[in-house]
Amino acid sequence: MAYGVETYDPIRVLFIDDDPGFARLVRKALERQGHSVVHVATGAEGEERLAAGGIDVIALDHTLEGETGFDILARLGPRGGGRPPVVYVTAAVDARTAVEAMRAGADDYVIKDASSDFFELLVVAIEKALERWRMGKMRERAEEELRTSRDRAETLLREVNHRIANSLGLAAAMVRMQASAIQDPGAVGALLETRRRIVAIAAVHRRLYVSEKFGQVEIDDYLAHLTQELEESLRDADHNHAIALSAQKFSVSIEKAVSLGVIVGELVTNAFKYAYQREQKGEVRVRVGRGGNGDGVLTVEDDGCGYDAAAPCRGTGLGSKILAGMAQSLGATYEQDAGPEGVRTRLAFKIS
Repeated sequence: MAYGVETYDPIRVLFIDDDPGFARLVRKALERQGHSVVHVATGAEGEERLAAGGIDVIALDHTLEGETGFDILARLGPRGGGRPPVVYVTAAVDARTAVEAMRAGADDYVIKDASSDFFELLVVAIEKALERWRMGKMRERAEEELRTSRDRAETLLREVNHRIANSLGLAAAMVRMQASAIQDPGAVGALLETRRRIVAIAAVHRRLYVSEKFGQVEIDDYLAHLTQELEESLRDADHNHAIALSAQKFSVSIEKAVSLGVIVGELVTNAFKYAYQREQKGEVRVRVGRGGNGDGVLTVEDDGCGYDAAAPCRGTGLGSKILAGMAQSLGATYEQDAGPEGVRTRLAFKIS
């Protein structure tokens, strides 16, 4: 232990100074504390010795023959690079030299004189510089290990999402096969609607597999794929409609993406089934973006026959229950404008 600074191993110091007498005094002071010193007189010799390895700390004098410590610092490279820490030794009482040395990459500095205080301060500065350097290296290793662990976790989660998407795709395919094996039109319709709900959820996990943002889904990309899938599965000779999507680019969490996908699936399916007369062409418009207060706004509308809220329900009512449940999970406000011409459903939700 030296001057109140805790050390455990001898420090190997490279001292660059063109004054051999002063270098001997520095060597004695450091060796008394159990450290070893390699003395060189020029920057070139110092760089050659440094390249040979085995140096823990560099003590660098400011004034050398033909160059200054600033010149050597520039050649050694930046603080935190591959070189050891540097303690700058300057006889200049003017603090500007020391400040410039720190800016140039020195890790600490000591004002040079021949008093016993100087040697004590030099030992302390060398020990503290090495301690900080080692702590910095430990922090860098810990951060690298953390990054590696995070990258591994993200890779595993992407693989999980890929497998979930594949499993849900398999489930959707089996539901479709079951629908094709039965004759009851009502049962067929119910199974196909179930399949579309499964597809909406599977699409979220498929987007997560390719997403650059961990745990986030780009809503425009997700809805583009979902509406394409919906149009392909819903469109037939009796329901020859097109889905027009307008979506701003922003990200939402997995949970919000699932809820929004199911809501879009329910509303688009309803529009295909009920908005237009048989064999009548029509458009279903899906828009998602940010409102004036920064919240997300989802709108699904058509130009069909509209509906009378007081009229008997034409379906099972399950879709309405699902819509209400998904809106509640989003913490969203949910409103519907309907009349003799078209239906417009608007949903406002928090993005974050």
